[in-house]
Amino acid sequence: MRAIWKGAVAFGLVNVPVKLYAATGEHEVPLHQVHKKDGGRIRYRKVCSIEDEPVEYSEIAKGYETDDGQLVVLTDEDLDQLPLATEREIEVIEFVPADQVDPILLAKTYYLEPDRTAAKPYALLREALTSTDRMAVVKVALRQRESMAVLRVRDDVICLQTLLWPDEVREADFPILDQDVTVRPQELAMASSLVESLAGDFDPSGFEDRYRAALEQVIEAKVSSGRTQAVPQAEEVGEGGQPAGEVVDLLAALQRSVEKARGGSASSRKDADAPAADDAKPAKKAPARKTSSRPKAADADAEEKPARKSTSTRSRATKADDEKPAEGKAADEKPARTRRKRAS
Repeated sequence: MRAIWKGAVAFGLVNVPVKLYAATGEHEVPLHQVHKKDGGRIRYRKVCSIEDEPVEYSEIAKGYETDDGQLVVLTDEDLDQLPLATEREIEVIEFVPADQVDPILLAKTYYLEPDRTAAKPYALLREALTSTDRMAVVKVALRQRESMAVLRVRDDVICLQTLLWPDEVREADFPILDQDVTVRPQELAMASSLVESLAGDFDPSGFEDRYRAALEQVIEAKVSSGRTQAVPQAEEVGEGGQPAGEVVDLLAALQRSVEKARGGSASSRKDADAPAADDAKPAKKAPARKTSSRPKAADADAEEKPARKSTSTRSRATKADDEKPAEGKAADEKPARTRRKRAS
């Protein structure tokens, strides 16, 4: 275990340096919300309700809304000025009988481990709590909040168990409990007999989380039968459809423009080449078509090839032009040199 807090227990003139460890932890099966269609993870983002824009953690503050609709914004500087017990001391207020601490007040439990030099005062406090059957009521500051807690002994370890403040416990206001209910002696005797028949010593190890066990079996069955899929690695999309955090430079933008233009020119060439395939006569070379909206790289692909070439030949030539621009340029100049040779 890893210590989450270091300090000392102070009672009277005795000071016991200790380390604090979380004593409990929930063993739930970790489940995430995903999209049924593609398995994409469903995420929650902190978005400003006014600007409708994501907000960085450094720009988030705490706020309190008054009854008349006014907002009070509290900064870290405001919270640092609040009075708070020392963060490195567990101050013992009093020792009370253990049965006077209502279990409804008990919250999270921590283990206290003594430093190597504090083994004797630690044992002294532990034995004093055990022999007197009392708990030590203390105050401690954990995670920037002052908490009321008790020190009690479990086996050979002193436990610090935080308590709820009295105003955090709700009153049970059920009018039906105020009604007069008559319980006959025979009914009470029967209920007492049932209690005795089920009496026993409490052993938590005899209980099992059947829901978690059944859920793990369902997951294991799906894994064993191969009913799984790869975790999708989707990019988070920011403004303008660009992946979040991506540095969009001019070269990348131009490259995407070229690819988009090539996709449009390929469909145009397919429509323009269909009549030429039925024509038996060679077609005269037409001047290269240029538009102001397409990059120069796309213009080289738009130059017309000789009409005697078949559609598949032109497709392979176009693919070669896309993969090797320099060789494509040489291929375009070769028919011109052949015509000049025949003319001479």
